[in-house]
Amino acid sequence: MNMGQYFAQHHDHLFFLMAGIGFVVELTVMGLSGPLLFFSIGSFLTAIFISLGLINGWEVEIFCLGVSTGLIALLLWRPLKNFQNSGGGSDDSSDMIGRQVLVSGDISLHGGTIRYSGINWNSRLKEESGVEAIAEGDQCVIAAVDGNVMVVEPLK
Repeated sequence: MNMGQYFAQHHDHLFFLMAGIGFVVELTVMGLSGPLLFFSIGSFLTAIFISLGLINGWEVEIFCLGVSTGLIALLLWRPLKNFQNSGGGSDDSSDMIGRQVLVSGDISLHGGTIRYSGINWNSRLKEESGVEAIAEGDQCVIAAVDGNVMVVEPLK
């Protein structure tokens, strides 16, 4: 029995295979972007329905796949986007935090630059710093790391 014949007789296994491949590609290549994740969950649900004998025949199985993928997308789209956009906040574990550095370009709440380890880094003032700006040439302290932006406060 070749693979085509096997899957023609075991539709649920084909849908489980599609779900597995979809999950692997989504998590390794696409990084939880959504559409393939929804298709994979829909394939998995369709395979379960086939295994339980709730649906039968290619037409109904494909229809069930489409409907379940659409419903999963409607239910999970917003929570997935909120999760992706949550960011995780400032990093307080960096070894750069607490370092005294030179301001290489005026720093405000909206931006500026510092010089650390021979490199100019994007920076901004910590909101609770109590000052409006730190002038170029002054010293400041790195309070947090937010992505590739150093959050700084004036030297006390």
